[in-house]
Amino acid sequence: MTMLVGKKAPSFKADAVVDGGEFVENFSLDQYIGKKHVVFYFYPLDFTFVCPTEIIAFQRRIADFEARNVQVVGCSIDSKFSHWAWLNTPQNDGGIEGVKYPLVADVNKTIALNYGVLAGHYDYDDEGNMIWVGNQGEAAVAYRGLFLIDKNGIVRHQVVNDLPLGRSIDEALRMIDALQFFEEKGEVCPANWEKGKDGMKDNAEGVASYLSTH
Repeated sequence: MTMLVGKKAPSFKADAVVDGGEFVENFSLDQYIGKKHVVFYFYPLDFTFVCPTEIIAFQRRIADFEARNVQVVGCSIDSKFSHWAWLNTPQNDGGIEGVKYPLVADVNKTIALNYGVLAGHYDYDDEGNMIWVGNQGEAAVAYRGLFLIDKNGIVRHQVVNDLPLGRSIDEALRMIDALQFFEEKGEVCPANWEKGKDGMKDNAEGVASYLSTH
C-alpha cells in the first residue's frame, strides 16, 4: 500500500457523475484546493452489496460534511455510464438513487493505482503478456480506501479496508474534526479525542498536563 500521508494527493482528470445524474468531463480534486477539505474514498464496484451501504451512508450524513466545509467524492473502476445507471436505480431495487455528491469513473484503474488501493498488481507471464495478479485472487478493483485531503491538497489521513469491511462515517467525521481542531487551535488530539474535548500542546509539558487532568 502506498503511504500518502503528508504528501500531495495524486492529481487526476477523469469522467464523473455529479448531482445524481450529470456527466462531467475532466473532473479533478484540484478544483477544491484553497477552498475545501476533501474526503476522497474508493469502493470496489457498482451494483454490489456492501458498497451501497457506504455510498448511501455518506449521503445521509452529507449535511455534517457540508457544515465542516468538506467535499465528499467517491470513486470506483466502473464507467460513468455504470455510475449513472446505479444512481438512477431506486434504493429499494439495490440502487443508490438520491446520492448527489460526485462519483468518479476510474475505468483505466490509474487513479486507484496511484492512490495505492488497487487490489493487486500487473505482471508478465512466461510469454511476455501482461497479466493481472490479484491479492488473494481479487479482481482488479479498488480496496475501500479513504483519504482526507486538506485545503492545500495534502493527504492528512488515510485508511484502507479489505473488500468485505465497511467503513465508519462517524470515524471519518471525527478525523475531520481533529484536523480542523489542529488547524484552528494548533493543539494536537490525544487518543479517542472527539469534538468538544480538550487538545494538548505537542511537548512533554503538554502531555503531562493533559494526563494529570484526564
